[in-house]
Amino acid sequence: MDKFERLRQRHKRFQVEDKRAIRLNEGFRDIESITGNLALPGFVAEDAGLFLKQAADARLPGGRMSWEALAGGAVLLAANQAGFPRSCDEVVQYTKSPYERVSAAARKLRCELGLDVPPAREGVVDDVLVALDDVLDVQTCLELRELGDHLLKIADDEPVGPGTSRLTMGAAAVYAADRLTDGKVVTQAQVAEAASTVVDTSKSRVSRYSQALHDAYVGRHGSDDPGAVLERGRIRLR
Repeated sequence: MDKFERLRQRHKRFQVEDKRAIRLNEGFRDIESITGNLALPGFVAEDAGLFLKQAADARLPGGRMSWEALAGGAVLLAANQAGFPRSCDEVVQYTKSPYERVSAAARKLRCELGLDVPPAREGVVDDVLVALDDVLDVQTCLELRELGDHLLKIADDEPVGPGTSRLTMGAAAVYAADRLTDGKVVTQAQVAEAASTVVDTSKSRVSRYSQALHDAYVGRHGSDDPGAVLERGRIRLR
């Protein structure tokens, strides 16, 4: 019976590995399809395939992080790295996954694999602040931008919410920045609505990740005093 049980466990393990190999090959085909439709060079597809293979080895696929989303995210990163950037909107046209999940997958790949590649989307804090310009004065906007960008970098380094889209983390960074300063000028609902002009974001996500970013900031700087970041910003603004 012991020998039979060991054989059964090995058989089950091989079946799981076979399924993962099949899904990985499907992911490679998805990458070839996406890069072909976007007229990207072959080496971009090869780099994206390498990212997907690393994701498979790290067991990233699973739950809400689908193979299809990871394939799209891998193309986003590989294209940016190679100097042939494509927007998430362009990639999603040929990906079997929605915008929010592809964006989240690109960030998951960067954070969890420690990839030294540019983010799939830059300027997400600016995107949120632009949508809030009717409730922010110039000085407050500049301070939230300085502190928000710093918090977003912490989010990538730690990482905080690696399976969440970069724009959602940008919204959380803006709200956390507002809580760290004396202003308290925006609400979770306003920040979530501002981010949702690009990708759907909820108040609960803003709340959860902004708290995590606040804690990460305190852990890095030893206090919740924003001065360590903002003083440099004020000098530069003058």
